[in-house]
Amino acid sequence: MIELILKSSETNIINFSNWIWGYPLLILLVGGGLFFTIYSEFAPFRYFGHGIDVLRGKYDTDKDTKEGITRWEALASSLASTVGMGNISGVAIAITTGGAGALFWMWVCAVVGMASQFFTCTLAVMYRSKDSKGNYQGGTMHFIENGLGKKWKFWAIFFCVAGLGGSLPLFQANQLTQILRDMVLIPNNFIDKNNHFYTDLITGIILAVLTATVIFGGIKRIAKMATLLVPFMVILYSLAVLSIIAIHYDQIPACFALIFEDAFSGKAVAGGSIGVVIITGVRRAAFSNEAGIGTTPIMYGATKSNEPVREGLSAMLSPFIDTVVVCTMTALAIIITGVWKMPNQTAITVTAHAFASLPYIGVPILIICVLIFSLTTLFSYSYYGNQCLGYLLGDKYAHYYNYFYIWSILFGAVASVKIAFSIIDIAYACMAIPTILASILLAPKVKEEAKKYFKMLNGK
Repeated sequence: MIELILKSSETNIINFSNWIWGYPLLILLVGGGLFFTIYSEFAPFRYFGHGIDVLRGKYDTDKDTKEGITRWEALASSLASTVGMGNISGVAIAITTGGAGALFWMWVCAVVGMASQFFTCTLAVMYRSKDSKGNYQGGTMHFIENGLGKKWKFWAIFFCVAGLGGSLPLFQANQLTQILRDMVLIPNNFIDKNNHFYTDLITGIILAVLTATVIFGGIKRIAKMATLLVPFMVILYSLAVLSIIAIHYDQIPACFALIFEDAFSGKAVAGGSIGVVIITGVRRAAFSNEAGIGTTPIMYGATKSNEPVREGLSAMLSPFIDTVVVCTMTALAIIITGVWKMPNQTAITVTAHAFASLPYIGVPILIICVLIFSLTTLFSYSYYGNQCLGYLLGDKYAHYYNYFYIWSILFGAVASVKIAFSIIDIAYACMAIPTILASILLAPKVKEEAKKYFKMLNGK
């Protein structure tokens, strides 16, 4: 009965997701990021090294507040939600549906997304508020209301309603369940490959229990788990992927040639549609690094720092690490091994076949990485939805989102990957609209703040 209900609604959700992720949204995300890049006079890139120094703590001062989380915890927590299944399954979906050229447009989206992240996260600190317990909270909804005024509050409400859906862990739960099923349970004859609904449900229940032990501890516990797990997972995953690439080092030039050629020809897509390649790349990049979506500003709104521009410079590193570094490595491993051309393969199994080129250790390493990637994302996403519900109903009701969040893990575990992806895509599209538009309207405020900061930095 449950399976029939899921299938009956799947088609409509997928069709709506494809419709909303058309050219207008593409223009908004990429065009908005390009506007921020030019309007800031390329500040995020000119001060890239300074952003790294900020993250290292070189500019920490006594003026920072005692409340909240550190900027490293903020970056680790935001990376925990971005450097996740979007880098493993999301990239596989991008390559298999949009061709190798989709990676190029993921790069484009990430580069301009760095400027978007700089503006949105600077605004998150500039216009943040305090909850009833005295804790800092920020994000799109707060800089809309506090920066643009009460008359724009309907944008803030719209963002938060969409954020309740965009913060759900459907895709992470889905893909972790799938790799455990396809790479562990079925090969060892623990379950029947055609009858796995209840096994998936049990996996979902276990994930829900693990997640509950962390997210009910609040943002500080989430941040601590992220800072503990994120560095380990990025290093382990990077070493494995770089090993795969090294084995096929002689094919690297041809691989890059294919990426650039296909980006402007669309040969790998049915019908040779360049538009499909571009939309696929931008869509998957947005899912992966979340630049311009509005999730990361929520995390940075809780930082201890009282210097908005400094936090914006720290935050802009996230799209670079996520997409330009991690997603590129995954894409190269998939393209260079040729597994993206294999028929009838689902997202996570494509990446698994690429990892299988490392005999004996490849697939086990991927399973470990997927487990850590998924769990860290499951931990971090709950905070976003928590803040959205708190804005809509009040701080005292915010924690109720966690109960809904836990139940959604069960749905994600048994739903199809298409419907899990589509629900999040729809929510992200709706979140991006008020985030980018409000940030454009408030861009002069950021530029003014940035001029003051850089003048101080340069001692003028």
